[in-house]
Amino acid sequence: MGYSARIVGIAMAAAALLLSAGAGAQEVKHYRFAHDQQLNTGYSVAYDMFSAKLKELSKGTMIVDQYPGAQLGQEPQLLQLVKSGDIEFAIISSANTATISPQAGVMSLHFLFRDANHVVKALADQKVIDAIKAMIDDTSQGLHVIATGSQGVRSIYARKEIHNVSDLKGVKIRVQATATEDTIFPAYAAQTVHMPFGSVYTSLQTGVVEAAENSVNVYLVNKHYEVAPVLSMTEHEANNALLFISDRLWQSLSAEQKAWVTTAAAEVSAKEPAKAFELEKNAAAKLKSFGVKVVEDVDKKSFTAIADPYLDKLAKDLGPHAEKIKNLIRAVN
Repeated sequence: MGYSARIVGIAMAAAALLLSAGAGAQEVKHYRFAHDQQLNTGYSVAYDMFSAKLKELSKGTMIVDQYPGAQLGQEPQLLQLVKSGDIEFAIISSANTATISPQAGVMSLHFLFRDANHVVKALADQKVIDAIKAMIDDTSQGLHVIATGSQGVRSIYARKEIHNVSDLKGVKIRVQATATEDTIFPAYAAQTVHMPFGSVYTSLQTGVVEAAENSVNVYLVNKHYEVAPVLSMTEHEANNALLFISDRLWQSLSAEQKAWVTTAAAEVSAKEPAKAFELEKNAAAKLKSFGVKVVEDVDKKSFTAIADPYLDKLAKDLGPHAEKIKNLIRAVN
């Protein structure tokens, strides 16, 4: 090989190395985003927003794949998988988050939020978000909160109508496993039963429980109306959610990638809750068209008369983070 040929060969090799380095810098990575709900719910809306924004910001190098419908486990299991780094992202109810951080139960306080507009504003409030992040960082390891989300507000469904709190006396109702629920529902004279969300349908069908409670759209898409065809609009509790990232992934990201994740997550807190309440309205209309009895004239004052005195006490009993979050939420106008 002549001198000039060797020079050309070296130049081509150098170019190949540069191309290889460039390809490495643009390497596409896939991440898992898990939740326990079906598509067309607040959880899948959160995924759509987060994944689209992260793909855009990263120029297609960070792709988030969705695993809905408890494919990778129910919420308590998903939390453990995120903590261990086996799943990168998951959106989990704040109530089930109480299984790893009991103070998260503050967001399940009954009638903590005044109305739908208050939920939307509070979940987008940076002080509230920062306080929730601090609570998780101080009380749990292996994961971080990066966004807040919503699935509307929770109401009670059964085979019977609930017009006031006295109609709940002695009723076996499936509730989330939080200290909040285990205090307030018995105060309503109901009997609380804990079980994974995936067991609710058959438990209603077989009579293991007589009632359950969740948001309207969750009730619809999981077909719980088939076994509990009466939806009583108690609207007793905000159906809050938290978007988590595993610490293993977070620590592996560059400063630029962390900024992309944070920006994409902020999109969820700012926009998803309002979308969730739109889904709620559409779901209620669809349920009525199916012949589901929707009880609108619930005497909420009969519930708040019992629940309100617990607000301050339960928040204080849960701990300082819970009390701070409760005060910040109540202060949002």
